[in-house]
Amino acid sequence: MNSKNSHAPDISYFRLSLIDFLRESHPERLKDNRFILACTDAATEAYEQAIRNGDTPSEAAEQANAVLFRGLHFSRYDTLVNILWNEFPDEVPEDEAKEWAIKLLPECEPVFAQYLLSDGFADEPEYELLYTELTGTIALYLESHELQ
Repeated sequence: MNSKNSHAPDISYFRLSLIDFLRESHPERLKDNRFILACTDAATEAYEQAIRNGDTPSEAAEQANAVLFRGLHFSRYDTLVNILWNEFPDEVPEDEAKEWAIKLLPECEPVFAQYLLSDGFADEPEYELLYTELTGTIALYLESHELQ
């Protein structure tokens, strides 16, 4: 980072921000060091470029964060947690939903693969269809594991 700008976050700031976000919404990506490095490098470059273009540190940070979190606003994991909370509260206690969501990710991947998932997917009409299909997949999984 540019040492002349004392307000400039360094790459560890972006890395820690990303890891914190992944821990919360994309835990399946926490071990993907290549992905984390690529995102943090891109965010750092975006910040530096914005500063070179005359943007304020705040504006540069906003641009860097847009790059850092691009493609991560829709979370398969969060979707599964919400379905478990909303549709299966009797089968999966709320405090266990996150553990179950991790277990269910591979089971639900074929359903997710049928959709073009993007940052704004939760606002698309297809989201309801995905939600319904995932609910069915989870119900079958829970039934086969004698939890329903």
